[in-house]
Amino acid sequence: MSSRTTFLSRLIGLYCLLISLAMFAHKQTMVAAVTALAHDPLQLYMVGVIVTPIGLAMVLGHNVWSGGARPVLVTLIGWGTLIKGLIYLFIPQTAAPAFFLGGLQYASLFYLYATVTLLLGLYLSIGAGREHGAS
Repeated sequence: MSSRTTFLSRLIGLYCLLISLAMFAHKQTMVAAVTALAHDPLQLYMVGVIVTPIGLAMVLGHNVWSGGARPVLVTLIGWGTLIKGLIYLFIPQTAAPAFFLGGLQYASLFYLYATVTLLLGLYLSIGAGREHGAS
């Protein structure tokens, strides 16, 4: 496994663990934040300005489609981050609330999103930790 894959697995994994714990600890705040974001075009645009280059960096630095599940998962997260950033940049103001709150059903599926984030964080962190410890 490349050192870049190991680094990104650790980075993304720890980030997901921390975010999932914050989600579980502050459900109402997280739902309120997403609701406010969906209704504020300026905030959506600013988040897009921040998230898009992060996704681009991940795609340009780690576009690996072989070598096992973890490298491919890191690549998919990079592409997902880029797509998410572009959605934030280009979603029409009138469509954002329906997309984020209705289509993704953030409030009603909150615990599913938090659990998936937690499991993703555990998988990436533990796998990267084993890899890092073996080197």
